[in-house]
Amino acid sequence: GDSDRLWLYLVMPFMSATVGWLTNVLALKMTFYPVEFIGIKLWQPKNQPLGLFGWQGILPAKAAVMASKSVKLLTQELDVNAVFSNINPDEFAQQMGPGILVMMDEIVRKVARRHLPLGMWDKIPEDVQIEIIIKTVDDAPSILSKVLMKVKDNIEDVLDLEHMVVTAMVANKQLMIDIFIAVGTKEIIFIERSGFVLGFLFGIIQAVIWYFYQENEWIVFYVGGFIVGFATNWIALKIIFLPIGEYNICGFKIQGLFLKRQDEVSRVFAQQNASKVLTPTAFWNAILTGPNKDNFNDLLEKSISSFLDKMLGHLETSVNRYFGKTEYQNVKDDIAQQIIAALPAHVHHSYNYMEKALDLETNLREKMQALTKAKFERVLHPVFEEDELKLIIVGAVLGFLVGVFQNAVMFV
Repeated sequence: GDSDRLWLYLVMPFMSATVGWLTNVLALKMTFYPVEFIGIKLWQPKNQPLGLFGWQGILPAKAAVMASKSVKLLTQELDVNAVFSNINPDEFAQQMGPGILVMMDEIVRKVARRHLPLGMWDKIPEDVQIEIIIKTVDDAPSILSKVLMKVKDNIEDVLDLEHMVVTAMVANKQLMIDIFIAVGTKEIIFIERSGFVLGFLFGIIQAVIWYFYQENEWIVFYVGGFIVGFATNWIALKIIFLPIGEYNICGFKIQGLFLKRQDEVSRVFAQQNASKVLTPTAFWNAILTGPNKDNFNDLLEKSISSFLDKMLGHLETSVNRYFGKTEYQNVKDDIAQQIIAALPAHVHHSYNYMEKALDLETNLREKMQALTKAKFERVLHPVFEEDELKLIIVGAVLGFLVGVFQNAVMFV
């Protein structure tokens, strides 16, 4: 009788709550993990998580697409020219001091042995060699200062920011996952917990339906599990991002949960990107080895050539006569190439200064906090948006499977 089934009616909301919680948790896990495809990979469409036969997390599967969207937001709101204008070339050169001594010592000796008559450099007394090296060390900061001035003025020609960020994210998918989880941690917790609450409410409805419709209880559990899995995911995702604007309804302020946290999210987003992606190390690697490295090398060669001509002054004619015009140009090109080759090993001396001067965390945080709600919504929503239906269907299928299990357990 009904009294014998009372415990089943009472436990049903809790089981439904468990279904709602479990499907939401699993759907979230499947959004971010596994980082690489797991299964028998016979075929996997580009930028798609599902393949034959296996699964890759939605975010890592779309790493290049997601990173490109993220960097577009960064470049639209962050004025790269304005940020790099904060670097003082003279201060930069001063910070490079410890590296300059080692670098110029190696370069002077190499260039001298290569372009002076055979054995001539080694016949020069050691103290004279050191004096020549010290002279170049004294002049080197001026060269670096002029080079950096050119870099500042032409930063978009020597630094491909989008390529830098996308390459980093694709090479290290876990890095991108960590950033999005840090930014959306409260929303992720909400999705998990809301699954339990919404599942409980649906469970009450499910119990009432079952009370009046007991002939085919499997329909209640199978269909109920499907609906709970579908609805809890759908409602949670909508509550997070909608409405974009703030509405006052019966004294209650209604707005997407993520949008309410704009100040806090901006702070976390800026901190994560400034410390893990937009670092001095990454900038210099991109400038020295990225797709625009030839532009930087050309800029460096011209700066060094111009500087040497100016430094030699009236002696330039005599030097040209001694080396020959072609060989003199070869000397200048060689010096430039040696500096290009040596910079990666010594540029780390400038990192601390660059980090303070660029102050990207503050710049990015302030720009993010000033975004309109519509633009700010694009920070996190793209992670879920393109595959929102997939996430909801995953939740529905998982809910159905749990419903099958639930029915089997309760009516063994």
